[in-house]
Amino acid sequence: MKRKILSLILAFAMTVSLLTVGTGAVEPTYGDTAGHWAESSIERWSEYGIIQGSNGQFDPNGQLTCAQLATILAKLLKLPAAKDAGFTDNTADAWYYDAINRCAAAGILNGNGDGTVTPEAPITRERAMVMLARALGIETGDIVCFDPRTHVTASGYIKSRFLDDKLSVGILLGLAKYLKDTGTVPQRHVYLHVTVYEEVGHGGAANVPQGVTEAISVDMGCVGEGLQCTERQVSICAKDSGGPYSYEVVGKLIDAARRTGADYAVDVSPHYGADVEATLSAGHDLRHGLIGSGVYASHGYERSHIDGVLNTLKTLKGYLAL
Repeated sequence: MKRKILSLILAFAMTVSLLTVGTGAVEPTYGDTAGHWAESSIERWSEYGIIQGSNGQFDPNGQLTCAQLATILAKLLKLPAAKDAGFTDNTADAWYYDAINRCAAAGILNGNGDGTVTPEAPITRERAMVMLARALGIETGDIVCFDPRTHVTASGYIKSRFLDDKLSVGILLGLAKYLKDTGTVPQRHVYLHVTVYEEVGHGGAANVPQGVTEAISVDMGCVGEGLQCTERQVSICAKDSGGPYSYEVVGKLIDAARRTGADYAVDVSPHYGADVEATLSAGHDLRHGLIGSGVYASHGYERSHIDGVLNTLKTLKGYLAL
């Protein structure tokens, strides 16, 4: 948890730094940060005067306190001076006295309801997130987005946030490009439907053209305990939290994978669902299926592989008889 909180603080600092920091003083040198995963960030933000150590030490693995976070935010946001907020444990002789008052006046920091603010207590993840959200002006119901930090390794692994489900959008665009570049005309009408309410529960409910008899959700393949799929394979889902997929369609997808030489796995994912289930729930009379490149650590910093992408494309090509 300590690493995650420090990462978020440093990320927040980088988010607002262009507007709040100028040139810094002499770069400090700490005796306990050499080789640490956050060494360069600690040095950089110390140079800007946003964070600082004590007696030549920084204690990078120590627990962040409410007072330390308040000081960071007060400096980053250049909060104006404020009167005493009235917390009984924020005394005028404390090094953090001014920062606590500034954050309280800005609405970033509230007390504990008993007149205290516990400035020197290790801050919980929940309290840190509340303070950061208030500092950024994020309200309940707002949509926030993080840098996906996309990275493709030399061995072909794709690491990024939002591979679920943006990787599959890329796969469908690749399929469309293949059709255009080769002049291939499918044997039947094919519609690419990119839903914008993925994960909400009604992403595939509307805009189904008349005459559609089958719908394939190109999503992600679950990788984890109790599942066969790996990041290098295409997952063909037989059943998930919404129930079984069309037996006929699942069979067609397996046959397509075999005919095109795609490396595949058939899995049951009891804790996941796909937008095509919303299509059925909306009353559309069609057969449905679900495939996708294997993705590890779904909803986090996810990982897939180029092979999984290729195997998904092969399966789609075989299913459409291209």
